[in-house]
Order: sequence, then C-alpha cells, then structure tokens
Amino acid sequence: MKHLIYILLSFLLSLSVSGQQSAQNDSIYQIQDSVSIPTRSGIDISAIIVRKKANTGPLPTILFYTTYHQGPGDAILGKRSADRDYVGIVAYARGIRADLNHYAPYEHEGTDIYDIIDWVSKQPWCNGTVGMLGGSYTGFSQWATVKNVHPALKTIVPQVAVMPGYDTPMENNVQMNLGLYWPNDNIYKNEYIRRSLPFEWFESGIAWRKLDSLAGKENPIFQKWLQHPAYDEYWQSMVPTPEEYANINIPILTTTGYYDGSQIGAIQYFKLHNKYRKKAEHYLVIGPYDHWGGQRNPSKNLMGYEIDSVANVSMSNLAYDWLDHILKGKPKPKLLKDKVNYQVMGTNEWKHAPSLDKISNNTMTLYLDGNILSDKKPLKKAFKELLVDFKDRKNQNNYFTPEIIFDTLDVSNGLVFKSMPFEKDFLLNGSFSGNLAVTINKKDMDVSLALYEQMSDGSYFFLTRFVGRASYAKDHTKRQLLRPHKKQNIPFDNTRFVSKRITKGSRLVILLNINKHPFEVINYGSGKPVSDETLEDASEPLLVKWHNDSHINVPIWRD
Repeated sequence: MKHLIYILLSFLLSLSVSGQQSAQNDSIYQIQDSVSIPTRSGIDISAIIVRKKANTGPLPTILFYTTYHQGPGDAILGKRSADRDYVGIVAYARGIRADLNHYAPYEHEGTDIYDIIDWVSKQPWCNGTVGMLGGSYTGFSQWATVKNVHPALKTIVPQVAVMPGYDTPMENNVQMNLGLYWPNDNIYKNEYIRRSLPFEWFESGIAWRKLDSLAGKENPIFQKWLQHPAYDEYWQSMVPTPEEYANINIPILTTTGYYDGSQIGAIQYFKLHNKYRKKAEHYLVIGPYDHWGGQRNPSKNLMGYEIDSVANVSMSNLAYDWLDHILKGKPKPKLLKDKVNYQVMGTNEWKHAPSLDKISNNTMTLYLDGNILSDKKPLKKAFKELLVDFKDRKNQNNYFTPEIIFDTLDVSNGLVFKSMPFEKDFLLNGSFSGNLAVTINKKDMDVSLALYEQMSDGSYFFLTRFVGRASYAKDHTKRQLLRPHKKQNIPFDNTRFVSKRITKGSRLVILLNINKHPFEVINYGSGKPVSDETLEDASEPLLVKWHNDSHINVPIWRD
C-alpha cells in the first residue's frame, strides 16, 4: 500500500514537472483547452486537444482518457502524441473539471468513450482512425471501451490496467485502504488523509466501514464499493462479457510488471480475450517493473534490485512504436517476437512464447510438511498450528518489505516452509497456484502467502505474494463460509506472474500467515460482513491447523 501511494504521487508530480519543462516549447503546438464533447447522456466531457501547428492535414488521433486532473500540466499527455505526429486528445471522466456529482468511477466509461471517439473521428483534423493508450485507470477505460468497439478505434494499449473489483479496491475479495485514499486525495481533492490513519484504525479496532469517519470526511465512493465485497454483477458489468471479448477484433498491446499492483487484472484481461476470441491479435509484455515502470520508464534499481540491462525498456516508447505500427504501417516493435514476451530476471534475456501455457514445461509441486517444502507427498498425516490473537495490537502479521532483496526474513508471527537446496538452475516462469488444507475454529479468514527465493548466500529475493479470503476461494462471486472445526480446502490460483532464474544452491521459501495489519481489512472470522466487524467480534483467538497435504504448484522451465 505504501508503495502504491508513492508511485501515484510520483506520477502526479511528474505531470507537474513535465508541464513546466514543456511550457517553453508551447509555441509549436495548437492547444485547445476545455473543449466540451457531447455524449448521449447529456453530460459533456471536458477535453484538451493538442496538434502541432506544422501539421495542417488530418492525422490519426491518440486518445488518453483519464480520471485525474492536475492542472495546465495535463496538456503534456496530448503533447507526447503530437510530438509523434498524431493529434493528441486528453479527455476527462465525466464530472472531472466539471460537476463532481456526475462522477462515478468505472461506471460510464463504456458509453462515454464510445461517444468521445465518435465525435473525434468526425473532426476535420482527424483522418478517421483513433488509438488509445495509458495505464492504471486509463488502462481499464480502454477495456470498458471495447465492450462495444467503435469502427474508428483501431487499437488500444492498456498498460498496468486495473480490473475493478478484481484487483482494486480489493484483491481476491480482500479490501485495501486504497479504496479510501484514492477518491479522497485524487478525485474529491480533499485535504490529504493523514498517513497515520491506518495505524489509528488498527489501534482502535473499529469497523473498516468507519475509516472515512475516522478520517473526518464522508467518502461516498468508498462506502459504495464496500457494498460489493463479492466480484458481483456491479463489478463485472464494467468490463467485457464473454461475448464482448469474442467480438474484440482489433490488435492490442498489454504491458505490466512483476511488481505491478495491477498485474493480476492486466493479465486477466489478456487471458479472457484469448479464451473467448481464438487467434486474438493480442501481445503481452511483462518484466521487472512496478506500476510506474509498466507504463512509463523502468527503475534501473527497483526496490533494491538492479534490473538486467535488457529490461531497461521504456514502455511509453514501446506503446508509441506499437501505435506507429498499427496506425501508420511502420514495422512491428522488435521486442514483440511472439504473443507473450517476458524478461527472465537474472538472465539478461527476453523470452517469447505463443501463449501463457507455453512458458513452462513442468510443474514443481511442493508440500507444506513440517517446516519443509517437500517435493514428496507426505505419507503420514500431520499439521502445523498457527494462533492469531486479533485483540493483540502490539504485534502485526504482515509480509510487507520495502525491498526485493534483503538479508533477514521478518516472519511476523507466520509459519515458514523451505525447500531443500536445488541441485540445478531452473526458470520459475508464471503464476504459482496451490491448495491449502485447513481446519479452523472460525467461519472465515484472510490468508497471506508470500513466495521467496533464498539464495545460496542466505539472502532473500521476494518473488510474489497471494492474499485472499477463504470464503471466496472457490467462487469470487459468492461467499461460502467455512465450517468451524472441519477440515476444508482453500484452492488458489489468482496470483502474480513472475519469471526468474532460480540458481543452484537456492531454496524456495513460503511465509504463510493470516492478515492482521493496518493496510488491509481485518477479517475476524465471525461470518458477518467483514467491513462491519469490529474488535468485539474477535472473540477467541483464531486457531488454524495447516494440514501437510497442503501444497503449492510452481510453474518452471527446465532445459
């Protein structure tokens, strides 16, 4: 959560700085600000139109649709397109730069953007072809747009695209406090919420639903989202249906990163498009990037990890190279050698595959047996116990680390399972999955499972993490409470893609825990709506028996 806030603030600051730096060059542009674009709803959309004065004829148009408004510096988002000899459009979500009473995040993009494209395509400066690009919410907006593809829309480049209700403001049905901070700080433009608020909430034990009251300002968006803890029709209506995915007939480039908070959604769009439209012209690029690097320029040092030199690829430049390919007939970017293009950390190589199921040629199944990740299924039944006292606020259960590489693993009351050292190098390629066989004394819990490589020198390399609500493990759309004191299975597969060379002498390590920290909702296990639970619902401590037929499945490539 802290990292997501940092990335967002860095992005907004970059708009301001970029705007200041480009002001001296404004003489080469023709900029129309506060243009009103009509929609069928009767609510106009505010937009900025940027063209180079030297370009007098009609051109392809690039639409950057955004929910953020930072000021005059926003024009830089159109200038980037104009610099590549396009018409650049910056269009704002309904209500932004206008009446915020009309604003409803994620709910109207499908129809509003269709109308924007329709209007743009008929302007004399547009040659009738439109492309879209951009990340995060802007990435989502492109998927909402192709629920009904406008004839003028020739391609989209959704980067680090969020999938509402699937990876934000909750992941695997576990709510994050991003759902409070994001609308308050960036939409309502209220005074920034104090960064101490999560810790105040954690100490107080009040209901998650009361977070905005604790902040001192009602937040209608936060409250609306809490009414939908399941991945229900409200969320599903915002993205394409199976039939709509099947009708998406335009080429698409998706970019994301191993450490992108929105990666799960970005890849889910890719999976569903390929599932429902056979031979979809859809390319995926993924590497060691965070939410920023997956849509703009990568950090050479990402949270303490020096990325391989070949990974230093500008996703912003790649997006425009793709747009040039589709809209201007220029060569396809060289990086796109196949549909799935991924950088294997530690090899200084990109690899390429025709589909996600072709990136691995084996699966390593490891059982959580004692303190071992064993490659052999246990012959004797056993379990490990974990006791979680939710009333104890002096201690947190939190996997969080600000670095990818570190010397000491903070167990934080969890259980650690380690494999034996590997005898040969192999590639860990893809998203791990598994099944947790458990017996608990309550009706629900939120599971945290972090995966690391412990290298031969003893240091740790953070690979990825799963977090999920047990009662939604079998169906994200329907809550099914657990039966206390009965052994049950918690399957999981909705985890982040990662690719890294695991070297000889290294081990894989699992840190298994129950969520209890300030940055995500705390599930006390009473069976009530989790956002309504308080410390009074904690009752007795949670006792979890992790049975040794629990296992993880790790996709690998061995030569």
